[in-house]
Amino acid sequence: MNRRQSAADLALFGATPLFAVPRSTSNLVQPEFERFLDYARPSFEQPGATTRHLEERLAMFHHADYCVSFCSGFWALAASIVALARPGRREVVMPSLTYRRMADVVAWTGLVPHFCEVDATTLAISATTAAVCINDDTALILGVHPIVNCCDVQGLTELAAQRELPLLFDSVESVYESCDAGKIGGFGNAECFSLHASKLLNGFEGGYVTTNDAALASRLAASRDGRTLERGALDARLADTHAAMALANLDELDAQIARNRERYKRYRAALPTVPGIRLLNFDESSPTSYKNIVVELLDDWPLSRALTIDILNAERVLARAYYSPPLHSKPMAYPYIPADLPHTDELATRFALMPCGDFVSLDDIDTVIALLHFIHVNADEIRELASLAAAEASI
Repeated sequence: MNRRQSAADLALFGATPLFAVPRSTSNLVQPEFERFLDYARPSFEQPGATTRHLEERLAMFHHADYCVSFCSGFWALAASIVALARPGRREVVMPSLTYRRMADVVAWTGLVPHFCEVDATTLAISATTAAVCINDDTALILGVHPIVNCCDVQGLTELAAQRELPLLFDSVESVYESCDAGKIGGFGNAECFSLHASKLLNGFEGGYVTTNDAALASRLAASRDGRTLERGALDARLADTHAAMALANLDELDAQIARNRERYKRYRAALPTVPGIRLLNFDESSPTSYKNIVVELLDDWPLSRALTIDILNAERVLARAYYSPPLHSKPMAYPYIPADLPHTDELATRFALMPCGDFVSLDDIDTVIALLHFIHVNADEIRELASLAAAEASI
């Protein structure tokens, strides 16, 4: 940051960006290439062998009885919703502060999103926030884990049992996590995961479902393979090449976690030097991936989140807003249950994801922290220049 003396030296106002190559929030872990090839070769003579091997490994990894792989996380989630939703009912209770396409997936299955509040501490659905949305038309509870730490697994499990409702966890961001009740992957009726390149376990693209229900696993596999006439059946099998990539990365997962931990520790040590920003800490009482870096812009942060992210993005620091706008406030072309969620609305304005993953070094993190400090110190001048730029653009 030495070359920046004033707000006019920011890339947002025409200066050269800090980074030549963008620093993103995606993981993009690359395994050792020969290891990947070793896993890929058996499929040349035995198609499907590598994928079956991955399913066996993932079931063991998650302490679940069964794992069913899919070509994408979308199809893993959609097939699970179709398989689990109570017949004759329409509504899926789900958080609004979550993945931007989550409601679209629910609607694609022919069901209706019923958005609930989130817990202000965990930023996730809880038994308390879900319970008020349950009614005679509830078909399913969709427990989505947040980007950092876990949702209320025990509470949601007890709520689903009390109300005799199926419970599906979207555990895309909690692959490595554990909670007080055990390792993520064996809770509810099923749990869904992603193998997208941006996620903890990179399989190029893909998804999978873990469950302890043999009948459900069989039904999901039949639906995925197109071996049934049931609604939603299609060919959604995972390619062996993708399975090989996931297996190679699974072998190296502990090393990846160690690197993630070092990045998290650097953020945790350096961010307190910047007033008005708080790091969302990982719960280290149980195993965690340390993958995602989320910060909260506090009341004394001097700029709006939108302007802050614009500044960072211009410097090729690809920070992004945390699940904003919330789903209940977005226009939808399908039926949904309208909701007034003031806590979600407020939380959706405060958090941001910061650069992380294998393409972000500790020195990069120091540079990002220095940039945030510069923004804080020069906030008044930045605000003035941004207002002038907006006025000129409107002419």
